[in-house]
Amino acid sequence: MMTHYPTPDHARLAEQGMYRPDMESDACGVGMVAATDGKPSRRVVEAAIEALRAVWHRGAVDADGKTGDGAGLHVEIPVGFFHEHIERAGHKPKPNLLAVGQIFLPRTDLAAQEACRTIVESEIIDFGYTIYGWRQVPVNIGVIGEKANATRPEIEQIMIANSKGVSEEIFETDLYVIRRRIERAAAEEGIGELYICSLSCRSVIYKGMFLAEQLSAFYPDLLDERFVSNFAIVSSALFDQHLPDLAPGPALPHAGPQWRDQYAEGQQQLDARA
Repeated sequence: MMTHYPTPDHARLAEQGMYRPDMESDACGVGMVAATDGKPSRRVVEAAIEALRAVWHRGAVDADGKTGDGAGLHVEIPVGFFHEHIERAGHKPKPNLLAVGQIFLPRTDLAAQEACRTIVESEIIDFGYTIYGWRQVPVNIGVIGEKANATRPEIEQIMIANSKGVSEEIFETDLYVIRRRIERAAAEEGIGELYICSLSCRSVIYKGMFLAEQLSAFYPDLLDERFVSNFAIVSSALFDQHLPDLAPGPALPHAGPQWRDQYAEGQQQLDARA
């Protein structure tokens, strides 16, 4: 027999327990994988990719059968993986913390694209940090739909050295303020296509407007044996309140309107510094 919600138990649990009626909404597919020993491993990333495929039904699918409304993976920065790319750029990785920014840039407007890079670099340097360089993220556009490809951004990573030698907590806080300053500067320049998926010394987010099972096919980085993590958070979006777009929320692989608003409220004090 079908259960109709809310049931009488919901009212009782709201009054006496921890149930929150205001948190009821259509849910995205989410999952988390963590290493019990706390050590980064390839197994965690592979399990997360499989977990994301298992919640494919929580995301919407366009009529073309390939365009989705968002899927993402949030993992620890695989330091060894990025150290090799830093060396390829002609730099020697410093022994202190590394930060990585996953940046969506305008793809067809090259002038705006370069303006965005200049804004990003300027804000990082103004804060006293050193830039190792930019890396173009490899992508396989053959697996995504026409609509997703039509709005596909230029996807690049900026690799940053903790040249100030500050603690992880201070570095991470500075990176948040830097991100907010970048977003404000881009808005003042009238550039609406700059989007920062993540900017952190702890983690990096890979996401986009495709189906859950397309994530690792679209981003070959995720199939690299050096790409390891001690945790992974996955999400297949269900945008029940607005049209599909790149999943919002820079601290999560996806955050729906409700979670996004709560996240924003918790950042107001940091925003005052930006």
